[in-house]
Amino acid sequence: MNKENKVVTGKSADKKIESYSGFELGPIRPPSEAASLLIRVTRNCPWNHCRFCGIYRKQKFSLRPLSHVLKDIDLVRKYVEEIKSSSGKRLSSQSFDENEQSAFYSALNWVRNGMESIFLQDSNSLIIKPDHLVEILLYIRAAFPEVKRITSYARSHTIARIKDNDLDRIAMAGLNRIHIGMESASDKVLDFMKKGVDKATHIRAGQKVKSAGIELSEYYMPGLGGREMSRDHALESADALNQINADFVRLRTLAIPPSTALFKDWNEGKFQKMGDRETAEETLLFLENLQGITTTIKSDHILNLFEEIDGKLPEDKLKMTGVIRTFLNMDPKEQVLYQVGRRTGLFSRISDMNDPGRRAIAQRHCSDFNVNPGNVDIVINEIMKRFV
Repeated sequence: MNKENKVVTGKSADKKIESYSGFELGPIRPPSEAASLLIRVTRNCPWNHCRFCGIYRKQKFSLRPLSHVLKDIDLVRKYVEEIKSSSGKRLSSQSFDENEQSAFYSALNWVRNGMESIFLQDSNSLIIKPDHLVEILLYIRAAFPEVKRITSYARSHTIARIKDNDLDRIAMAGLNRIHIGMESASDKVLDFMKKGVDKATHIRAGQKVKSAGIELSEYYMPGLGGREMSRDHALESADALNQINADFVRLRTLAIPPSTALFKDWNEGKFQKMGDRETAEETLLFLENLQGITTTIKSDHILNLFEEIDGKLPEDKLKMTGVIRTFLNMDPKEQVLYQVGRRTGLFSRISDMNDPGRRAIAQRHCSDFNVNPGNVDIVINEIMKRFV
């Protein structure tokens, strides 16, 4: 169950790819890396069995040859230098080789954003040989010594298998933060969703990252257990995170687009997806059971009903849970108004409902689409498909 897709590494991988075809960009990065330069180290996902994820469906995983990754870094450095030396003059990518245009635009955007952070793509960069990752990190640091943070996604299963001294070397070479998609620490949920990992491995991996001195960002997915496993999902996940004490816990509410394996179960009634109110109750249970840690909680995604859940434990716990209690105590019609306003981008916090202009637009949306407490979750599910 826990085997990664078989990949080719080292010199044999370089032989299989005969030529460098230009700078590459992967499909995703965390919202917190919006200002980062993206450097693609691997393609797609080595596991690719999670039933709630459709990003890499039917996409083959592969490692990019080390030499190609270094060429990407060289290209960006070349364009960064040209952009900086232009003294504000307008630059055009039309004079550049077609295969290098994405490198130019990446460099341009990065310069405009202050050149502070770099994100290594795709879903699990730490699966490559530690020696190769160290070489990439050192190469980046030499090319861009002013960079403050280098970050990557990784799977708990992969981290747990890396030797401690190798993880220490990776940290020393400059990897500052790792994002791990825990999603759940309930073994029941993990098994049903085919995450390829268990609670114990999540805990071991998280503790290893912290011990190496690397910042850790863990993800919790409200709603992933459905109605049947909701309580177990919340309590087991909180318990695991209490043992890890990650630097960040980021909320990513479950959405089920048609590209996922879970979509069929949902349609057939085998998986009972929860509505916003039930998911809010689960999130409250989860937050209430985070104890004895100093983690920062972030709700930095449009999928989440409460963007304003943002604070550090333990001092901000009452403020964050208070947001959810306020919603749960609203009149059902007011809840619907907030749900629609939030999902259409009108509201980022509950107090935005007090703005007459925004409130009027949200009311018009509810009226135009005949949204009411009886059908609001159906409407919200359709809206959320646009965000995944």
